[in-house]
Amino acid sequence: MDRPSLQFADEMSGNDPHGRSKLYEVPDNEGGGKEDHRKHKKGEKAVDDLKKEMEMDEHLISWEDLFTRLESDPDQGLTEEQAESKLLRDGPNAITPPKQTPEIVKFLVQLFGGFSALLWFGALLCFGSYAIQASTSGGAKDNLYLGIVLTVVVFVTGCFSYYQEAKSASIMKSFSKLVPQETMVLRGGRRYTIAVEKLVLGDIVDVKFGDRVPADIRIIHNSGFKVDNSSLTGESDPQPRSSESTNVNPLEAKNLAFFSSNAVEGTCTGIVVNTGDHTIMGRIARLTGSIVEKKTPIAIEIAHFIHIITTVAVILGLTFFAIGLVLKYAWLEAVVFLIGIIVANVPEGLLATVTVCLTLTAQRVKIKNCLVRKLEAVETLGSTSVICSDKTGTLTQNRMTVAHMWYGGEIHEANTNEDPFHPERTRRPLTKNWDALAKVAGLCNRATFRDNQDHLRILDRECNGDASESALLKCFELEVGPIGSFRQRYPKICEIPFNSTNKYQLSIHEQPDREEYLLVMKGAPERILDCCCTYLDSDGDEVPVCQDFRDQFNSIYLELGGMGERVLGFASLNLNTHDFPRGFRFDSDSPNFPQHRLCFVGLISLIDPPRSNVPEAVEKCRTAGIKVIMVTGDHPITAKSIARAVGIISPDSISLDEVAEAEGMSPWDVPPGRAQAVIVHGQELAEMSDTQVDSLLADFREIVFARTSPTQKLRIVEGCQRAGWVVAVTGDGVNDAPALRRANIGVAMGITGSDVSKQAADMILMDDNFASIVTGVEEGRLIFDNLKKSIAYTVTSNIPEISPFLLFILASIPLPLGTITILCIDLGTDMVPAISLAYEKAESKIMERKPRDAKRDKLVNSRLISMAYGQIGIIQALAGFFTYFVIMGENGFLPGTLLGLRKEWDDRNDFVQDSYGQEWSYAQRKQLEYTCHTGFFVSIVVVQWADLIVCKTRLNSVFQQGMKNYYLVFGLIFETCLAVFLAYCPGLNAALKMYGLRGEWWCTAFGFCLIIFIYEELRKLAIRKNPGGWVERETYY
Repeated sequence: MDRPSLQFADEMSGNDPHGRSKLYEVPDNEGGGKEDHRKHKKGEKAVDDLKKEMEMDEHLISWEDLFTRLESDPDQGLTEEQAESKLLRDGPNAITPPKQTPEIVKFLVQLFGGFSALLWFGALLCFGSYAIQASTSGGAKDNLYLGIVLTVVVFVTGCFSYYQEAKSASIMKSFSKLVPQETMVLRGGRRYTIAVEKLVLGDIVDVKFGDRVPADIRIIHNSGFKVDNSSLTGESDPQPRSSESTNVNPLEAKNLAFFSSNAVEGTCTGIVVNTGDHTIMGRIARLTGSIVEKKTPIAIEIAHFIHIITTVAVILGLTFFAIGLVLKYAWLEAVVFLIGIIVANVPEGLLATVTVCLTLTAQRVKIKNCLVRKLEAVETLGSTSVICSDKTGTLTQNRMTVAHMWYGGEIHEANTNEDPFHPERTRRPLTKNWDALAKVAGLCNRATFRDNQDHLRILDRECNGDASESALLKCFELEVGPIGSFRQRYPKICEIPFNSTNKYQLSIHEQPDREEYLLVMKGAPERILDCCCTYLDSDGDEVPVCQDFRDQFNSIYLELGGMGERVLGFASLNLNTHDFPRGFRFDSDSPNFPQHRLCFVGLISLIDPPRSNVPEAVEKCRTAGIKVIMVTGDHPITAKSIARAVGIISPDSISLDEVAEAEGMSPWDVPPGRAQAVIVHGQELAEMSDTQVDSLLADFREIVFARTSPTQKLRIVEGCQRAGWVVAVTGDGVNDAPALRRANIGVAMGITGSDVSKQAADMILMDDNFASIVTGVEEGRLIFDNLKKSIAYTVTSNIPEISPFLLFILASIPLPLGTITILCIDLGTDMVPAISLAYEKAESKIMERKPRDAKRDKLVNSRLISMAYGQIGIIQALAGFFTYFVIMGENGFLPGTLLGLRKEWDDRNDFVQDSYGQEWSYAQRKQLEYTCHTGFFVSIVVVQWADLIVCKTRLNSVFQQGMKNYYLVFGLIFETCLAVFLAYCPGLNAALKMYGLRGEWWCTAFGFCLIIFIYEELRKLAIRKNPGGWVERETYY
């Protein structure tokens, strides 16, 4: 693999005269100068522009340069005239919604797209055939009825599909919910509130706790300001902001706050550096809206099936059109034959069958916590070959938890085994060291439990406060006791909140048993240690900090941090009563108390632990040939630790950085094959070309991407798709929306997911659990197998439906099976049994085979058509003709007499003699013909019993599979009862032209039923005995 450049750009690209960075050069909606740009490859160009890596320098340049560029003043802000001019030039501070597809167009796509088009074509041919017959001989209305039925079927199915996919609103409506409505602005030296959409570049705004950031702003000054960037960057913890420039990458920079992110703590004043579509949120919105979703695998398969059916139908139709002309039929009659054969090939009930099967599977996976927004997504998940999974909340519990504590010179594991009936059992024995550490963790902590949760387990309670402090709060409640009563005994007197400058939090408390005030501090471990001159030794006594202790501290800090845990340091100090008597007025703004020479009491490490069932799910994916890639916004060390914990990186795999460290070389100089796993930082990914990304994906079987941006997630998905993989992507934030939309199947989180991610996704995990995806994959694979079986069962009856019409033309016999009777099969007796196959259990361990190859493993292939049409279908046709000739023979018309009889048979004015010289009137002949139609219909129903049973499996014996699918048993009973009802119900002979049969005529097809069953069992036995042999190559579908 070519080595990508790891030298990050210090020089930013040039900017326009108005201070807008090249990063945000998106197609404008204003200004005629951009018109040519919009017209030139409009869709592709827009997406390519938006996918460019972030390039801006507003967070890097000096304040003087920034205010000059933005034409603003730090004390006065913009003037009203400047603001008005900029608003006219740049447009409002709002996200421009993309063009929406009208609902009527969406409805028409469902009505006329895909399989529906074939049925519409069949209906039009029926109407055309009826029109030709009506204009020439005023014939029967069978074709008219068939055309009407086809129209109704496709209309009802189209309405159902549209309803399923029209339940959710537009993605852009979700983005609009993220936009704040008003903000405080400084203009002309005066502060006042304005609508957010009126903000312009250079405006100075105030943001406080609880607000949404009104634009992309650079922090001028702040007081303990923190923002929640989880929806944009994937970082689970609130991020402190400061005025210092810390990183070239804007998403990593501490001096930027982004449009629509939540302010969770403190206040700040900032200057607007980007507005509307040019903000990072606007960029994501535009990118998401610009992405055209790809056709799903099942849609491709259905198109392929339509192509096969159409080809077969047209070839048969043209063949018999030519034969009709050779047999000296009038050309208009030959055209009617052509249309009739094409229509007979259309499986009228298959569209409804496929739709209902997918719906039933969607309902089944919903019970297993997967909510399907698009029906076709059910099968797509089964075709998945790569899952790009987010970390927080999907692989992990999205609940920060105390993992380890270091005090008294030893590492202790935190206790999470709660016993709600005996809480004292989880309490940690008090020692001097633990008492000191627990006291600081409980008091130097602003988190509180929400009300009315006493009935819940401590670990399940919700808290007010950030994730880390909530974890410490729960740990205290579990291992010490009720935090509320403890804090009442130590009332807080003074506090300095955490800020990025100090990197610590401090509070001062009264003590119940001492006159001295207690000062407690927590924060970054190295910062806390710098504030300490003593530490508690193993006996709990204070001793001076020495080099040995510092070495031990660094070793433990690296060990805990190397496990992907977030480490906090803790210290305390008893303030002497001489300098700080009771009633002393502490000042947090200008501290009048010591912040150094404290006593170090210990470390506590926290982690968002993996979900317990994820490792098993990842192993299932590996067994199933599915590659699991972690894509997260978190730190590489944390990402690697979780990846190892859940099995994305195998225990025996060596990562690229580990090989490089051992060999003393650059990671990208390591020869291919030496490492099985790789952890790629977002900044490294930004430097890679598409070719290098493709090589990376191909060379490593275990991959973790950390600190990724939205466009990088999109690049990863596109790289996987270039490799020919079917990609599933999980995500919960706004930053995941482009990747979710581009993926073959996007999977959003139902609990923690943003509305934007849910709208961009095809499926929603109601429990946010990765293991639920694997369940969905299993169901998706199963439904693909079962759809094959349903289609094989359904199209098999095409041959016994077409062949009577062919013999009607070639041998000129009375029509053995009528159009109405065909409808009774396709839309009546076959429907429920075909749908019942959706409930069939897997034949083998479905998650132990590789993902299907979309190029070779088709839903409908030549072998399936060969089996259905050329083998089982032929046997079924023979059963129908045998019954037809039996009924005709028992009524006096032997087979030899029937040949060439069609013209006389259909002549209304002639009497026809049978084989014994008896004369039959036209009405009598037609009653006998309709009785034959009924007999042929019943024969098809009988042989379809065997066909349904053998279609239960493609490889196993029916005796191995068993008859535990009770829906299938119901289907057998249903089709039989329906056939009896249609044949014998009084009055139906006039409507459906069906007449009652003698009992023995039901039995004529039993022998053929047995032949089908024995033939299929022997065929499957041959495949099992000789895997890969001729029988499998030619008949296994």
